[in-house]
Amino acid sequence: MSAERTNWAGNLHYGATRIHTPASVDEVQDLVARTGRIRALGSRHSFSDVADTTGELVSLARLPRLIKVDRAARTVTVGAGLRYGDVAAELHRRGWALHNLGSLPHISVAGAVATATHGSGDRNGNLATAVTGLQLVGGDGELLAVRRGDPDFPGAVVALGALGVVTTVTLDVVPAFDVRQVVYDDLATDTVAERFDEIFAAAYSVSVFTDWAGTTRAWVKHRVEDGDDWTPEPAWMGARLAAEPRNPVPGMPAVNCTEQLGVAGPWFDRLPHFRLEFTPSSGDELQSEFLVPREHAPDAFRAIAALAGRIAPVLQVCELRTVAADDLWLSSSYGRDVAGFHFTWRQDPDAVLPVLAEIEAALAPYDARPHWGKLFTAEPEQVQERYPRLADFRRLRGEYDPDDRFGNDFVDRYLG
Repeated sequence: MSAERTNWAGNLHYGATRIHTPASVDEVQDLVARTGRIRALGSRHSFSDVADTTGELVSLARLPRLIKVDRAARTVTVGAGLRYGDVAAELHRRGWALHNLGSLPHISVAGAVATATHGSGDRNGNLATAVTGLQLVGGDGELLAVRRGDPDFPGAVVALGALGVVTTVTLDVVPAFDVRQVVYDDLATDTVAERFDEIFAAAYSVSVFTDWAGTTRAWVKHRVEDGDDWTPEPAWMGARLAAEPRNPVPGMPAVNCTEQLGVAGPWFDRLPHFRLEFTPSSGDELQSEFLVPREHAPDAFRAIAALAGRIAPVLQVCELRTVAADDLWLSSSYGRDVAGFHFTWRQDPDAVLPVLAEIEAALAPYDARPHWGKLFTAEPEQVQERYPRLADFRRLRGEYDPDDRFGNDFVDRYLG
């Protein structure tokens, strides 16, 4: 089957009868109005079947390149199919920035927002928290606008594509800033568990990577303020400052990673781990992520550490990040600060899935929520009970999509 019919990793073959690539919003409206079940397709970086359908798919990658800054409102309105890396570079050129970015700048704005994708930082909400407005095509082909302050806005932002086809997204912006990024080698896992809060409060954005086989490192991203003369310590938390650039995956070359070694540079070229101009990997992987309330993070870390012998043989790398609480109904950080445990697996489902189930069982006491776009094995009832506003979202879905045009098996399974 051609790559056009698969996700980025190749683990999922789309069941759609056709994939459309309209070149204008008018074409999207016409397409939705005359089509039965239809789903929007982002940059194909989801590993679950969240975007799949047995109906038709529509990719927004060919829509006009819209990046419109409102300086007075401090917002930018962008085409939903644009990649964060493309938006960020243009924003920076105009003197603006987004509050945070994910690990990959290759992901589409609408897809990342719809699944509550995030970066890291104790005080940084996920990427969807920057949204101030959405324009979407409803089931009748008409354009709808949803704005921050509307009663149902918190339910419409992270919506898994179930309310319509989003065509533009309006985001908060802040003045452009620089970041210095350093890596610390040989961070002890016991130290991570014992000093979790201290580690993740150390900078604007912090990630800890471990292969659960002896290699643990911290990516520390310090926001540069005016007059800031910050210099990284040669030793920190018992770890040592890396003298050469690192790749998050042990043993992989660092050429495709954003610049490290404390060299100050634009926010969009430091907050992601990987550069836009490089493909971060071949896609030969699987991914999972679970987000637990921040107060449970050390115990959750220890629970995962107890499975290190099972995890390491099928793992490429595990990343730990923190995300601030928000009020978005289907967000994995709804109502609580969280710590995310992200797993990049070898692409061997038969070997990975049993280990994944063990991790989920170990995290069950900590009320873990899975990332919607990653792989997980939890029963639908277990997932549903972790979202206190699910009934409100079901109501909203009934109002926006009474004919069930934008649903799919995933939405039916986990949202009901």
